[in-house]
Amino acid sequence: MNLRNRRHKPTAEVHTAALNDIMFFLMLFFLLASAVANPQVVKLLLPKSSAGEQSVAKKTMTVSITADLNYHVDKQTVGLDQLEPLIQSQIVNGEELTIMLYADSSVPIQNVISVMDVANRNKVKLVLATEPKKD
Repeated sequence: MNLRNRRHKPTAEVHTAALNDIMFFLMLFFLLASAVANPQVVKLLLPKSSAGEQSVAKKTMTVSITADLNYHVDKQTVGLDQLEPLIQSQIVNGEELTIMLYADSSVPIQNVISVMDVANRNKVKLVLATEPKKD
């Protein structure tokens, strides 16, 4: 009996040359997606809070106050006097609007209170954004 001359069984092979390209494109996609995850926020140094939680509301408007006291609504620079008409134009019947207020930690409290007053006059919820404290 000759055992060596038996038919060779086919072997299973996995070609991984194309997988490298796929992994590269997936990595590139997630890198770009994470860079533009929240494009409506102006870069600020936020105050610290130990109970900082993110608010998830149906309709939000981002208002930012920079260290040089410039007001931004969704990355658009506006004056404090233009803020109230913008908020009123965003209020739709039956939908609640929430303002996410991002204020630099060096901004005087009076500027933050001015934005809060505008929100209160229009009966809009306002959430002050903070960074979590690092122990």
